[in-house]
Amino acid sequence: MKVVILCGGKGTRLSEETIDKPKPLVEINNRPILDYIMRYFYSFNFKNFVLPIGYKGDLIKNFFLNYEYMSGDFNIDLKTKKKKLINKIKIPNWNISLVDTGQETLTGGRLLRLKGLLSKDENFMLTYGDGLCDVNLKKLLKFHIDNKKIATVTAVRPMSRFGNIEFKGNNVTSFKEKVQQNEGWINGGFFIFNKKIFDYLEDDKTILEQGPMTKLVKDNQLSAFKHKGFWACMDTLRDKEELEKKIIEKKLFNEV
Repeated sequence: MKVVILCGGKGTRLSEETIDKPKPLVEINNRPILDYIMRYFYSFNFKNFVLPIGYKGDLIKNFFLNYEYMSGDFNIDLKTKKKKLINKIKIPNWNISLVDTGQETLTGGRLLRLKGLLSKDENFMLTYGDGLCDVNLKKLLKFHIDNKKIATVTAVRPMSRFGNIEFKGNNVTSFKEKVQQNEGWINGGFFIFNKKIFDYLEDDKTILEQGPMTKLVKDNQLSAFKHKGFWACMDTLRDKEELEKKIIEKKLFNEV
């Protein structure tokens, strides 16, 4: 099964990092977040990736063309230009299609441009190039197949940006810092789509999360897989810094 990772946006809310690189190459503890995402899929034996690129897409191409050297340490003789790896890393058995989908194309439009690569298969996965989640991808796939819908979205409950205080009268009965919200589910990415999704996409200006999703709901073709585990999206510099801390403190994604 193919996995689409949206990699073309400008990431303007993270401009401190994205002024000179695309958002998927922003590093989390010295590794691009894109590498974390792909290795997580690979841990479930998903190894066929399609990356629609746009903003500074050449840097993503270069990252994979020089994956060993970009991901590890090496010695170089400047006179002969010979390179030698110092710390060899295990190279994943990935098959990657990098497709230029334009600088200004929106999410649904980027997906539409991949129709020729994806419509030959019954289903495919899709996620964003800026979020991490420990959802069980095999269970997600089974859920999608069992529900027989065109689309499945992973629904998550995000962490509150602020603490939560409960009280009785004037007395505080609970004080918790940045707790997981108990109400309200949001789009956590990590979709699975049937190839019929292309009937819901119009052009480069299509925003996947708006018109197509609304139409899918109207047609009773969107199901939600509820995930109560870890999820984080890297929208801002603050998000990036907190994500780095969580990965270290909770020892997340060490195996990928």
